[in-house]
Amino acid sequence: MDPNDASLTCVTTVEWLNATGTTIKKVSYKQATLRLVRNTLQELFLEIAGEKAQPIKLKLKGINVHSKFMAEGKASIRFNEEKCTMFLSNAPPGLLVQFLKVIFVKVTGQSSNAESKQEMLKKTRAHLLSGKANQFDDVSPITNAELARARKLAIGSGSVTTPSPPQKRKRLSGEADRPPPKKLYAPSASLEPEVLNEEQKMVLNACKSGRSVFFTGSAGTGKSYLLRKIISTLPPDGTVATASTGVAACLIGGTTLHSFAGIGGGEAELQRCYEMAARPNSSQIWRKCKRLIIDEISMVDGDYFEKIEAVARYVRKSDKPFGGIQLILCGDFFQLPPVVKIDRFARGVNSQDNDKGVRFCFQTKAWKECVQSMYELTVVHRQKDPEFIALLNSIRIGRVTPEIRDRLTLTSKQKIETEGILATQLCSHTNDADVINQSKLNNLTGEENTFYATDSDIHATKVLDKQVQAPGKLVLKTGAQVMLLKNLNIAEGLVNGARGVVINYVQGYPLVKFKKRELLVKPETWAIKSAGGVIWTRSQLPLKLAWAFSIHKSQGLTLDCVEMSLSKVFEAGQAYVALSRAQSLDSVRILDFDGKQVWANPKVLEFYRDLRRQIRDRDAMAPVAVRKTAGGMKKSLSAMGLTKSMMSKPLVTIN
Repeated sequence: MDPNDASLTCVTTVEWLNATGTTIKKVSYKQATLRLVRNTLQELFLEIAGEKAQPIKLKLKGINVHSKFMAEGKASIRFNEEKCTMFLSNAPPGLLVQFLKVIFVKVTGQSSNAESKQEMLKKTRAHLLSGKANQFDDVSPITNAELARARKLAIGSGSVTTPSPPQKRKRLSGEADRPPPKKLYAPSASLEPEVLNEEQKMVLNACKSGRSVFFTGSAGTGKSYLLRKIISTLPPDGTVATASTGVAACLIGGTTLHSFAGIGGGEAELQRCYEMAARPNSSQIWRKCKRLIIDEISMVDGDYFEKIEAVARYVRKSDKPFGGIQLILCGDFFQLPPVVKIDRFARGVNSQDNDKGVRFCFQTKAWKECVQSMYELTVVHRQKDPEFIALLNSIRIGRVTPEIRDRLTLTSKQKIETEGILATQLCSHTNDADVINQSKLNNLTGEENTFYATDSDIHATKVLDKQVQAPGKLVLKTGAQVMLLKNLNIAEGLVNGARGVVINYVQGYPLVKFKKRELLVKPETWAIKSAGGVIWTRSQLPLKLAWAFSIHKSQGLTLDCVEMSLSKVFEAGQAYVALSRAQSLDSVRILDFDGKQVWANPKVLEFYRDLRRQIRDRDAMAPVAVRKTAGGMKKSLSAMGLTKSMMSKPLVTIN
């Protein structure tokens, strides 16, 4: 959605009340288009248009916007002068947020340009005499001046959730331990539009068109960011966001694929899977699903993918691929492969296409029938150094040149610790990381401080433990090495994976020194969704002990101080995943590097060769204008040494 787009399509109901609060008129639309328009007096109206009904126009003056449930695609606007309330539901959450932002900006600009009563009377008379009293036009794009006024009003004089920026003044003694401005905890307050590059826009448009797509890209190309954007632009009803792992599911606010499918781990015979999925709860979930999103598809083995495809057709009583469900698949097959009991992904050992057992999803017949379009993101955002990006791209395909080996070996002598912040040791096994963290914590002197998570449902605690990075119980001491588990302020380096050390406690909360600043860390909230649509939340400090961390648990992290030993990696792609977590070559120390521990699965290499050939063929058939844009992007990548391979408040009142 364009940041200036003043339209929205969703389920809409408008109710008019009398003085006693009784409904005297009600209009409902299963699908209505909402549009911002102005009359010749430059007054702002909200137009609601259904397919077979005359459009309704409501004056946007003296309105109350209830936006608490925007994330679920719901909101309401109370028109005080019109004595009616408009209820919105099943709106794409991201588009709903943007639409309400545009309303806020436009109404704010209108109220700031209030005219005198005499001027208004002159305008009204001219308006009535012009014969254009019923003429309405679309609103103009948002201007910088309107945006500045809206931002100023949004900040206002401060509140509990978003205080005003502090005035510059001389620091008083004893202020060093004061918490930073709470605005760091409300990044959603920004009125700036989120930007997608051309590659990401192409994928988004394909998803919105209803096609079943797979998009991939190396680590740091913004796959998860794009996936969240896609979810926000689709209607909530019928859209199910899943992931192959609990951590990935939490990052996109969804559930695990196994929880959604209702067939357990998929070990049972197909007939038994049919019976399990046909149970009332599971079958209802399957039948309601119109769009199924699967993140980290690379970790879903082929047998399981084929089974859920067959289950979808069986339960939905449809012979269409995947029972007619639109698939949106995301992942990188060069990264961690499926976790299986019998490892058939050992180097040089690959499952055969016709062999019953472990296979990649892309090897299955179901994949070939279901996936209509494939895309690859090539612009890396996590790393900024072209040398490091090129190095990672080589490691990704299992290619280690003498130059790469020498460059990575040199990092073993780097001093990356700073001001008490030690390097996190990245381990190939989770148990190793847990043992190291507990041992280091026990060695610290000082009092233990324990922080317990607050879960919305005690019966969901075990599920939250598996899917949310934030632990149910967090034990800290002064001097504890910790890692931030949420993006709080990207500009200041306070991102998911930022390293710090506990230096004090203020008001019962830990004061943590990060690389760029100190931060008093307070609880944050994580949300996951059950297969049935129930949302469970966990409130906890966004911290975890970080003397050591496992490669499997590093999903979504950007590590700014990390040490790793790659001698124990046991899977194709594991060395690449570990290295790609690092922000730069200057922030990583690699011990005992051995090029033999870097390899890529031959089947994956073959799949990506075919994928890139398909993309080239598709681009060759694209319109000339599109090819020119793609060519410009390719030149830009070549110049870097690469090749192409609002509303934060629950209630806002506007007069």
